[in-house]
Order: sequence, then C-alpha cells, then structure tokens
Amino acid sequence: MLRAKFVLATAICLSFLSQSQTAALQRPQPSRETPAAQIADELGSLASDAMRGRGSGTQDELRAATYLATELGQIGVSPAGDGGGFIQDVSATFNFSGDPKPWHTRNVIGVLFGSDPTLKDQIVLLTAHLDHLGIGTPVNGDNIYNGADDDASGCVAVLQLARALAQAEPLKRTVLFVFFGSEETGGQGNRFFLAHPPLPLDHIVANLEFEMIGRPDPAVKPDELWLTGYDRSNLGSELARHGAKLVADPHPEQQFFRRSDNFALAKRGVVAQTVSSYGLHKDYHQPSDDMAHVDLKHMEQAIASLIGPVEWLVNSDFKPEWKAGKKP
Repeated sequence: MLRAKFVLATAICLSFLSQSQTAALQRPQPSRETPAAQIADELGSLASDAMRGRGSGTQDELRAATYLATELGQIGVSPAGDGGGFIQDVSATFNFSGDPKPWHTRNVIGVLFGSDPTLKDQIVLLTAHLDHLGIGTPVNGDNIYNGADDDASGCVAVLQLARALAQAEPLKRTVLFVFFGSEETGGQGNRFFLAHPPLPLDHIVANLEFEMIGRPDPAVKPDELWLTGYDRSNLGSELARHGAKLVADPHPEQQFFRRSDNFALAKRGVVAQTVSSYGLHKDYHQPSDDMAHVDLKHMEQAIASLIGPVEWLVNSDFKPEWKAGKKP
C-alpha cells in the first residue's frame, strides 16, 4: 500500500512537472536581441525599399500588414482579426471628399486578455498606422516614400510595448493592439474598425496612438515626448506622474490632436490621444523620411520611458476622463 501511494504520488508530481514545462514553453520567451537591435530590425523592415512605401490600399500595404501580424504572433499576442488571424480585411465604400468609392485596405489586430475578475473587461488600446505614401513623384532620383518616421516608428513602438506586456503577464486589463490601414487617405482603417470592433468599444478606457517618434523634437527636451490634447484629459498627467516623459504638444497651431487615428475614437467618447516627438522636420511626406534620418537612440529611450507607465495603466483601476468642456 505504501509503495502504491509512493508510485501514485510520483506519477502526480511528474504529471505536474510535465504540465508546468509545457506551460512554460507556451509562454512567450524573452528575445535574445536587445531592444535597440529589435527596434533597428523592425524599423528597417517596415521602412525598407522592399516595402515600396507601404502605400495606402496597395499590395505593399498588405505586405506590411503581414509582417506586423507575424511579429505579433512571435511575441505571443493572440489574434483578433478575421477568421482567427491577425488581419482585419477592410473592403467597403468610403466617402473621399464627398466622392464615394470602393476601397480595400487592412487593419492588424492582436490582443492580450486581462485576468483580473473586476478589470479584465476593460481595454487599453495601443495603436499606430501601418501605411504611408507608397511610390510617388521622384525627388533627387528617389521615388520611394519610405515613411520611416511616419509611421513605421509608431508601429515599432506598439510592437515593443506588446513584447514588454506579453512578458509581464498576467495583466489585469485587456490590451488591444491595432495597426490601422489607410490613415494617409482619410482613415478608412479606423472607420472600419469602429464599425466592426473585435471587442466592445465602450469597454475601451484609453487609447494611445503612436505617431512619428523617430526623432527628438527640438521644441522639447531631448528625452521627452509630447501628447496631443494634453490639456483635454487627465491621461497625460497621470502617465507623467508614473514616470512617462510626456509633456504637452508644443505645436497647438498644427492641430495634431485632430490629425491622427485617435481623433475618430475620441469623437466616439474614448479618451484617445497621440504620443509623438515630431519636430516639423522637412522630410515629412518626402522620400527622405527614411532610415538614414531616424535617431535610433532616441527611439529606444522614448519607448523604454513608456513601458513602465503603460504597464501601470494596464494594471491599475485608473480610468482617464475628459476635462470639463474638452471632450471632442
């Protein structure tokens, strides 16, 4: 009888160890690459000449979407697009300056589900746009509008945050990662996402869009980023209180709060704002917005400065609010 009990106990222990080892293998493993190397690799892929500028609604945009989907899968993020995949196919008729026409683009959507009984249904949405201008008018013999800063840099920030959060699981809140297609042609990707959300829109407590963080802005300190609509909500000040090097947008005359995907969500009531360090450089929407003009050290520092504050947001019960009279 004692021997039988010993054999049974041993079998249970071995079974437990086997399950634990299997679970460990299923969890995302930390990459052996340094964050700096990951950033350079990811940015180099998205802004390469092979991507042909990721033109809105083109096969090149699809190539970028496929790349981002693959990266999310390798990180350990679960797919939340169509048919159990990461890509949300966007095929509909959209209004282009009063002229309706059919349009085909793609969003890339992934999710890390929260585990807290009270907070898991609340969603933190992290976004960037994956498209750029594609092939265009040659400038100094170059016709590929690579869009390294706009917005490959923002896509890389979202990938890096996804990697950090996947390794920090379990998370209290759910985190949704979305790369919008066709931002440059009027936001067809975000419009389709709002009409066909993978999770309820009213569960989104905050949206941070990442747009053009590839260079420091001379208008603020070298290690700082700025947040559009900083004075509209209490989101920026709370993130800053928890370590984010975030300040108010120093270019209010440019109305950047209204010029990215966040604005579509903000109009639906979501506290949605954009993180950037765009200093109005002359390479905006030019073929010269390429890897050669990106400050990789700035990107590494900028992204690293946000990991802790975003983890805090995901694991806290703080719900950002619009300030009185500031909601769009």
